[in-house]
Amino acid sequence: MKLSIQVKTNGRKNEVTVREDGSLLVTVNAPPIEGRANKKVIEILADYFHRPKSAIVIAAGKKGKHKIVEIL
Repeated sequence: MKLSIQVKTNGRKNEVTVREDGSLLVTVNAPPIEGRANKKVIEILADYFHRPKSAIVIAAGKKGKHKIVEIL
């Protein structure tokens, strides 16, 4: 399953919010430095979908705030 997400970094807490259009807003408390935010996004989505971290792959947008995430 592929999902379109937007990532908000340096947030107060880690959370997933479903938007009206069906996309997800993932807020992380990690900075976008050296892939820290991407690692946190994978952890948060793994908890949200009750899947292992290895089942979450960032398919596109590793350096941007708009990403395509694939859940295996």
